Amino acid sequence: MKFILNGSALFAPAAALGLAAVLTTSCGYFAPAIDPPWLDGLHNTLSAREKADGWRLLWDGTTTAGWRSARGDYFPDKSWTIKDGEFSVVSSGNAEAQAGGDIITRERFSNFELTADFKCTPGCNSGIKIFVQPNLDPVTGEGKATGTGSAIGLEYQILDDDLHPDAKLGRDGDRKLGALYDLVPAGPNKHPNPVGEWNHARIISRGRHVEHWLNGEKILEYDRGSQAFRAAVALSKFKNIPGFGEWADGHILLQEHGSAVSFRDIKLRLLPAN
Repeated sequence: MKFILNGSALFAPAAALGLAAVLTTSCGYFAPAIDPPWLDGLHNTLSAREKADGWRLLWDGTTTAGWRSARGDYFPDKSWTIKDGEFSVVSSGNAEAQAGGDIITRERFSNFELTADFKCTPGCNSGIKIFVQPNLDPVTGEGKATGTGSAIGLEYQILDDDLHPDAKLGRDGDRKLGALYDLVPAGPNKHPNPVGEWNHARIISRGRHVEHWLNGEKILEYDRGSQAFRAAVALSKFKNIPGFGEWADGHILLQEHGSAVSFRDIKLRLLPAN
């Protein structure tokens, strides 16, 4: 199944698990580890197979190493907590990046496969962003960053679709869980676990091509800079940001949007550009 925007294919969710299986076995860089540590109740660790396949932990499970505020070279002194192997942002209302603010990786990435578990609370709103540009104004995309607002990037939306009002905004569900926020909705094969349970996100970025996966199923894909992508940007809240989403590289971001959300098992491996 393909979804068409302005005459161009925008994304194509996998029609069945069989197709997903073909994609994961035909290209080596898609293949997940076959012996993940969580099968033994271990989290924030790497198996021997994962290490051999080039995976690394983006979060070590106990410290803030490798992460900083999107606003500067420090880690926020509020909103974020580390407990029992979970990296959590606490509830502080529903304002976007108004308390401790977003956190980003100290490194920048371009071609990679990223996985993370996330757990929502009722009415939650958060996200995982890639290609984040923290030094640009989040409204105009120019000049310097401001003290408020979430940093610019391509967002894998994390949302309670049943209770949060954002699920009814945007176009065709492009602000619901798993969507490329305000740009591309997730496909009909999306099968999230209930709020309060862990879900598994996977983002693949290789060249201009990006994929969103949820709980083992590919739910959307798109090509940065394509005609369809630019058409979606032109209809979005990012329409006035020059070259939105087409940057060569950027940080990875965990969003603080005033809702309580937890993360764990945040892992990444670099991919070849082609």
